Amino acid sequence: MRRCSLGIDVGSVSTNIVLLEEGGGVVSKLYLRTAGRPIAAVVKGLTMLRTQVEDSVEVASCGTTGSGRQLAAVITGADVIKNEITAHATASCHMEPQVRTILEIGGQDSKIIFLRDGAVTDFAMNTVCAAGTGSFLDRQAARLGIPVEELGSYALRAKNPVRIAGRCAVFAESDMICKQQAGHSAEDIVAGLCEALVRNYIANLARSRVIEGPVMFQGGVAANSGIAAAFEKALGLRLVIPQFYDVMGAYGAALLATEHMAQACTRTQFRGFDDLRTDCKARSFTCDGCSNQCEVVRIFSGSEPVAHWGDRCGKWGAKIKISAEGSPR
Repeated sequence: MRRCSLGIDVGSVSTNIVLLEEGGGVVSKLYLRTAGRPIAAVVKGLTMLRTQVEDSVEVASCGTTGSGRQLAAVITGADVIKNEITAHATASCHMEPQVRTILEIGGQDSKIIFLRDGAVTDFAMNTVCAAGTGSFLDRQAARLGIPVEELGSYALRAKNPVRIAGRCAVFAESDMICKQQAGHSAEDIVAGLCEALVRNYIANLARSRVIEGPVMFQGGVAANSGIAAAFEKALGLRLVIPQFYDVMGAYGAALLATEHMAQACTRTQFRGFDDLRTDCKARSFTCDGCSNQCEVVRIFSGSEPVAHWGDRCGKWGAKIKISAEGSPR
Protein backbone atom coordinates (compact mmCIF):
# COMPACT_ATOMS: atom_id res chain seq x y z
CA MET A 1 0.00 0.00 0.00
CA ARG A 2 1.44 3.36 -1.06
CA ARG A 3 1.66 6.21 1.46
CA CYS A 4 0.33 9.37 -0.18
CA SER A 5 -0.37 13.01 0.54
CA LEU A 6 -3.70 14.62 -0.26
CA GLY A 7 -3.99 18.23 -1.42
CA ILE A 8 -7.32 20.08 -1.77
CA ASP A 9 -7.77 23.53 -3.34
CA VAL A 10 -11.28 24.94 -3.00
CA GLY A 11 -11.91 28.04 -5.09
CA SER A 12 -14.97 29.97 -6.19
CA VAL A 13 -15.02 28.34 -9.64
CA SER A 14 -13.18 25.02 -9.25
CA THR A 15 -12.32 22.50 -6.56
CA ASN A 16 -9.08 20.67 -7.29
CA ILE A 17 -7.78 17.54 -5.60
CA VAL A 18 -4.34 15.96 -5.99
CA LEU A 19 -3.00 12.74 -4.50
CA LEU A 20 0.80 12.56 -4.41
CA GLU A 21 2.97 9.58 -3.63
CA GLU A 22 6.27 9.96 -1.79
CA GLY A 23 8.67 11.76 -4.11
CA GLY A 24 5.99 14.02 -5.57
CA GLY A 25 4.60 11.81 -8.31
CA VAL A 26 0.91 12.37 -9.05
CA VAL A 27 -1.21 9.30 -8.33
CA SER A 28 -4.48 11.02 -9.22
CA LYS A 29 -5.86 14.50 -9.84
CA LEU A 30 -9.37 15.91 -10.15
CA TYR A 31 -10.64 19.25 -11.46
CA LEU A 32 -14.28 19.85 -10.50
CA ARG A 33 -16.67 22.79 -10.74
CA THR A 34 -17.44 24.21 -7.30
CA ALA A 35 -20.81 25.48 -8.60
CA GLY A 36 -21.43 27.49 -5.43
CA ARG A 37 -21.48 24.33 -3.30
CA PRO A 38 -17.97 23.82 -1.87
CA ILE A 39 -19.00 21.16 0.65
CA ALA A 40 -20.67 19.06 -2.02
CA ALA A 41 -17.71 19.57 -4.36
CA VAL A 42 -15.17 18.38 -1.77
CA VAL A 43 -17.26 15.34 -0.82
CA LYS A 44 -17.90 14.47 -4.48
CA GLY A 45 -14.22 14.81 -5.33
CA LEU A 46 -13.05 12.60 -2.47
CA THR A 47 -15.71 10.01 -3.31
CA MET A 48 -14.46 9.95 -6.90
CA LEU A 49 -10.86 9.75 -5.71
CA ARG A 50 -11.58 6.80 -3.47
CA THR A 51 -13.21 4.97 -6.39
CA GLN A 52 -10.10 5.57 -8.49
CA VAL A 53 -7.51 4.41 -5.95
CA GLU A 54 -9.72 1.88 -4.10
CA ASP A 55 -7.66 0.51 -1.19
CA SER A 56 -4.26 0.81 -2.83
CA VAL A 57 -3.16 3.97 -0.96
CA GLU A 58 -2.92 5.24 2.59
CA VAL A 59 -3.41 8.99 3.10
CA ALA A 60 -0.52 9.91 5.38
CA SER A 61 -1.04 13.70 5.25
CA CYS A 62 -3.65 16.20 4.05
CA GLY A 63 -3.39 19.89 3.21
CA THR A 64 -5.96 22.44 2.09
CA THR A 65 -5.72 25.79 0.32
CA GLY A 66 -7.88 28.23 -1.65
CA SER A 67 -10.66 30.53 -0.54
CA GLY A 68 -12.52 27.55 0.97
CA ARG A 69 -9.48 26.05 2.71
CA GLN A 70 -10.87 26.40 6.23
CA LEU A 71 -14.11 24.71 5.27
CA ALA A 72 -12.27 21.90 3.47
CA ALA A 73 -10.10 21.39 6.55
CA VAL A 74 -13.16 20.98 8.76
CA ILE A 75 -14.67 18.44 6.37
CA THR A 76 -11.53 16.34 6.01
CA GLY A 77 -9.49 16.91 9.15
CA ALA A 78 -6.51 18.49 7.39
CA ASP A 79 -3.02 18.58 8.85
CA VAL A 80 -2.08 21.87 7.15
CA ILE A 81 -4.10 24.90 6.03
CA LYS A 82 -2.18 27.30 3.77
CA ASN A 83 -3.02 30.33 1.64
CA GLU A 84 -2.92 30.17 -2.16
CA ILE A 85 0.31 32.18 -2.47
CA THR A 86 2.28 29.74 -0.36
CA ALA A 87 0.73 26.69 -2.05
CA HIS A 88 1.34 27.91 -5.61
CA ALA A 89 4.89 29.01 -4.81
CA THR A 90 5.70 25.64 -3.21
CA ALA A 91 4.41 23.68 -6.20
CA SER A 92 6.17 25.93 -8.71
CA CYS A 93 9.55 25.71 -6.95
CA HIS A 94 9.20 21.94 -6.75
CA MET A 95 8.77 21.75 -10.53
CA GLU A 96 11.12 24.59 -11.52
CA PRO A 97 13.56 25.46 -8.67
CA GLN A 98 14.86 28.56 -10.48
CA VAL A 99 11.43 30.13 -11.10
CA ARG A 100 11.41 33.88 -10.49
CA THR A 101 7.85 34.89 -11.43
CA ILE A 102 4.53 33.05 -11.31
CA LEU A 103 1.57 34.19 -13.42
CA GLU A 104 -1.70 32.59 -12.34
CA ILE A 105 -5.13 33.21 -13.87
CA GLY A 106 -8.14 31.35 -12.56
CA GLY A 107 -11.84 31.53 -13.13
CA GLN A 108 -12.65 34.48 -10.86
CA ASP A 109 -9.30 35.95 -9.84
CA SER A 110 -5.67 36.22 -10.83
CA LYS A 111 -2.38 36.63 -9.05
CA ILE A 112 1.31 37.30 -9.63
CA ILE A 113 4.04 36.00 -7.34
CA PHE A 114 7.68 37.10 -7.27
CA LEU A 115 10.32 34.75 -5.88
CA ARG A 116 14.04 34.81 -5.11
CA ASP A 117 15.91 31.63 -4.24
CA GLY A 118 12.66 29.78 -3.68
CA ALA A 119 11.21 32.37 -1.27
CA VAL A 120 8.24 34.68 -1.98
CA THR A 121 9.38 38.30 -2.00
CA ASP A 122 6.20 39.98 -3.24
CA PHE A 123 2.80 39.22 -4.69
CA ALA A 124 -0.40 40.86 -5.87
CA MET A 125 -3.93 39.58 -6.37
CA ASN A 126 -6.86 40.79 -8.45
CA THR A 127 -10.25 39.73 -7.12
CA VAL A 128 -12.21 42.71 -8.45
CA CYS A 129 -11.81 43.17 -12.21
CA ALA A 130 -13.51 40.46 -14.27
CA ALA A 131 -11.60 41.48 -17.41
CA GLY A 132 -8.53 39.64 -16.16
CA THR A 133 -10.09 36.25 -15.41
CA GLY A 134 -11.11 33.00 -17.05
CA SER A 135 -14.81 33.63 -16.54
CA PHE A 136 -14.55 36.69 -18.80
CA LEU A 137 -13.01 34.54 -21.55
CA ASP A 138 -15.77 31.96 -21.09
CA ARG A 139 -18.44 34.64 -21.47
CA GLN A 140 -16.87 36.17 -24.58
CA ALA A 141 -16.33 32.78 -26.19
CA ALA A 142 -20.03 31.98 -25.70
CA ARG A 143 -21.02 35.35 -27.16
CA LEU A 144 -18.82 34.74 -30.22
CA GLY A 145 -20.16 31.21 -30.60
CA ILE A 146 -16.70 29.68 -30.17
CA PRO A 147 -15.97 26.77 -27.77
CA VAL A 148 -13.71 28.22 -25.07
CA GLU A 149 -11.23 25.38 -25.68
CA GLU A 150 -10.71 26.72 -29.24
CA LEU A 151 -10.03 30.36 -28.34
CA GLY A 152 -6.28 29.77 -28.37
CA SER A 153 -6.23 28.29 -31.86
CA TYR A 154 -8.37 31.17 -33.16
CA ALA A 155 -5.92 33.71 -31.69
CA LEU A 156 -2.90 31.98 -33.22
CA ARG A 157 -4.51 32.13 -36.69
CA ALA A 158 -5.00 35.91 -36.52
CA LYS A 159 -3.48 37.99 -39.32
CA ASN A 160 -4.05 41.46 -37.85
CA PRO A 161 -5.14 41.46 -34.16
CA VAL A 162 -7.43 44.38 -33.35
CA ARG A 163 -6.98 46.69 -30.40
CA ILE A 164 -9.50 45.92 -27.63
CA ALA A 165 -9.97 48.14 -24.56
CA GLY A 166 -9.14 45.64 -21.83
CA ARG A 167 -9.10 47.65 -18.60
CA CYS A 168 -12.80 46.98 -17.94
CA ALA A 169 -14.95 43.97 -18.80
CA VAL A 170 -17.88 46.17 -19.86
CA PHE A 171 -15.75 48.35 -22.16
CA ALA A 172 -13.97 45.31 -23.59
CA GLU A 173 -17.24 43.64 -24.51
CA SER A 174 -18.56 46.87 -26.08
CA ASP A 175 -15.32 47.27 -28.03
CA MET A 176 -15.54 43.70 -29.32
CA ILE A 177 -19.08 44.29 -30.58
CA CYS A 178 -17.87 47.41 -32.44
CA LYS A 179 -15.04 45.43 -34.03
CA GLN A 180 -17.49 42.71 -35.11
CA GLN A 181 -19.79 45.31 -36.66
CA ALA A 182 -16.82 46.80 -38.48
CA GLY A 183 -16.23 43.46 -40.18
CA HIS A 184 -13.09 42.21 -38.45
CA SER A 185 -12.58 38.45 -38.42
CA ALA A 186 -13.25 36.33 -35.34
CA GLU A 187 -9.57 35.34 -35.28
CA ASP A 188 -8.38 38.97 -35.17
CA ILE A 189 -10.94 39.83 -32.47
CA VAL A 190 -9.99 36.85 -30.29
CA ALA A 191 -6.28 37.65 -30.64
CA GLY A 192 -7.04 41.25 -29.65
CA LEU A 193 -9.01 40.00 -26.67
CA CYS A 194 -6.08 37.86 -25.51
CA GLU A 195 -3.68 40.77 -25.84
CA ALA A 196 -6.11 43.04 -23.96
CA LEU A 197 -6.38 40.57 -21.07
CA VAL A 198 -2.58 40.37 -20.86
CA ARG A 199 -2.23 44.17 -20.87
CA ASN A 200 -4.84 44.39 -18.12
CA TYR A 201 -3.05 41.73 -16.07
CA ILE A 202 0.35 43.40 -16.35
CA ALA A 203 -1.03 46.88 -15.64
CA ASN A 204 -3.08 45.84 -12.61
CA LEU A 205 -0.77 43.27 -11.03
CA ALA A 206 2.83 43.75 -12.15
CA ARG A 207 2.59 47.54 -12.31
CA SER A 208 6.15 48.92 -12.12
CA ARG A 209 7.71 45.66 -10.94
CA VAL A 210 10.08 43.85 -13.26
CA ILE A 211 8.97 40.41 -14.44
CA GLU A 212 12.05 38.19 -14.65
CA GLY A 213 12.44 34.68 -15.97
CA PRO A 214 12.01 31.85 -15.61
CA VAL A 215 8.31 32.74 -15.70
CA MET A 216 5.75 30.04 -14.92
CA PHE A 217 2.17 30.35 -16.20
CA GLN A 218 -0.51 28.38 -14.38
CA GLY A 219 -4.22 28.25 -13.63
CA GLY A 220 -6.99 27.06 -15.93
CA VAL A 221 -6.31 29.87 -18.43
CA ALA A 222 -2.80 28.48 -19.03
CA ALA A 223 -4.51 25.99 -21.38
CA ASN A 224 -5.28 28.92 -23.71
CA SER A 225 -2.38 29.08 -26.18
CA GLY A 226 -3.54 32.53 -27.30
CA ILE A 227 -3.08 34.00 -23.83
CA ALA A 228 0.31 32.28 -23.47
CA ALA A 229 1.45 33.70 -26.81
CA ALA A 230 0.22 37.18 -25.83
CA PHE A 231 2.20 37.02 -22.56
CA GLU A 232 5.35 35.94 -24.38
CA LYS A 233 4.91 38.78 -26.88
CA ALA A 234 4.34 41.38 -24.16
CA LEU A 235 7.14 40.20 -21.86
CA GLY A 236 9.69 39.09 -24.44
CA LEU A 237 10.15 35.90 -22.42
CA ARG A 238 9.34 32.24 -22.91
CA LEU A 239 6.79 30.87 -20.45
CA VAL A 240 7.10 27.63 -18.53
CA ILE A 241 3.71 25.88 -18.40
CA PRO A 242 3.86 22.98 -15.92
CA GLN A 243 2.25 19.63 -16.59
CA PHE A 244 -0.30 20.12 -13.81
CA TYR A 245 -0.95 23.81 -14.51
CA ASP A 246 -4.64 23.51 -13.58
CA VAL A 247 -4.18 22.02 -10.09
CA MET A 248 -0.99 23.69 -8.83
CA GLY A 249 -2.64 24.95 -5.64
CA ALA A 250 -3.71 21.45 -4.63
CA TYR A 251 -0.29 20.09 -5.65
CA GLY A 252 1.41 22.63 -3.39
CA ALA A 253 -0.96 21.89 -0.50
CA ALA A 254 -0.07 18.19 -0.73
CA LEU A 255 3.67 18.97 -0.74
CA LEU A 256 3.27 21.25 2.30
CA ALA A 257 1.31 18.55 4.13
CA THR A 258 4.07 16.02 3.45
CA GLU A 259 6.72 18.42 4.74
CA HIS A 260 4.73 19.25 7.85
CA MET A 261 4.07 15.64 8.81
CA ALA A 262 7.74 14.74 8.33
CA GLN A 263 8.62 17.40 10.91
CA ALA A 264 5.69 16.72 13.25
CA CYS A 265 6.35 12.97 13.54
CA THR A 266 2.69 12.34 14.38
CA ARG A 267 -0.18 10.56 12.69
CA THR A 268 -2.34 12.43 10.22
CA GLN A 269 -5.56 14.09 11.33
CA PHE A 270 -7.24 13.11 8.04
CA ARG A 271 -10.64 11.68 8.94
CA GLY A 272 -10.65 9.08 6.20
CA PHE A 273 -12.91 8.72 3.16
CA ASP A 274 -15.65 7.11 5.25
CA ASP A 275 -15.72 9.68 8.05
CA LEU A 276 -15.95 13.03 6.29
CA ARG A 277 -18.04 15.77 7.90
CA THR A 278 -20.69 15.95 5.19
CA ASP A 279 -23.34 17.74 7.27
CA CYS A 280 -21.46 21.04 7.60
CA LYS A 281 -23.47 24.25 7.37
CA ALA A 282 -22.21 27.82 7.43
CA ARG A 283 -23.78 30.77 9.22
CA SER A 284 -22.37 34.22 9.75
CA PHE A 285 -22.75 36.93 12.38
CA THR A 286 -21.23 40.32 13.11
CA CYS A 287 -18.98 40.41 16.16
CA ASP A 288 -19.55 43.62 18.16
CA GLY A 289 -16.60 43.04 20.49
CA CYS A 290 -14.73 46.02 19.02
CA SER A 291 -14.95 48.68 16.32
CA ASN A 292 -13.80 46.27 13.59
CA GLN A 293 -17.31 44.78 13.40
CA CYS A 294 -15.94 41.60 11.77
CA GLU A 295 -18.26 39.29 9.89
CA VAL A 296 -17.48 35.93 11.46
CA VAL A 297 -18.33 32.68 9.68
CA ARG A 298 -19.39 29.84 11.98
CA ILE A 299 -19.42 26.25 10.72
CA PHE A 300 -21.76 23.72 12.28
CA SER A 301 -21.57 19.94 12.08
CA GLY A 302 -25.11 19.01 13.01
CA SER A 303 -25.90 21.35 15.89
CA GLU A 304 -22.29 21.59 17.08
CA PRO A 305 -20.14 24.60 16.12
CA VAL A 306 -16.82 23.19 14.89
CA ALA A 307 -15.05 26.19 13.37
CA HIS A 308 -15.00 29.98 13.12
CA TRP A 309 -13.09 32.35 10.87
CA GLY A 310 -13.20 35.89 9.51
CA ASP A 311 -12.28 37.71 12.73
CA ARG A 312 -9.22 39.94 12.62
CA CYS A 313 -8.25 39.60 16.28
CA GLY A 314 -8.51 35.81 16.49
CA LYS A 315 -11.10 35.86 19.27
CA TRP A 316 -13.34 33.40 17.42
CA GLY A 317 -10.74 31.82 15.16
CA ALA A 318 -8.88 30.47 18.20
CA LYS A 319 -11.90 28.27 18.87
CA ILE A 320 -11.06 26.18 15.78
CA LYS A 321 -8.16 24.71 17.75
CA ILE A 322 -5.71 25.30 14.94
CA SER A 323 -2.12 26.27 15.69
CA ALA A 324 -0.46 29.33 14.20
CA GLU A 325 1.11 27.07 11.57
CA GLY A 326 -2.33 25.93 10.46
CA SER A 327 -2.43 22.42 11.91
CA PRO A 328 -5.43 21.00 13.78
CA ARG A 329 -4.45 19.72 17.21
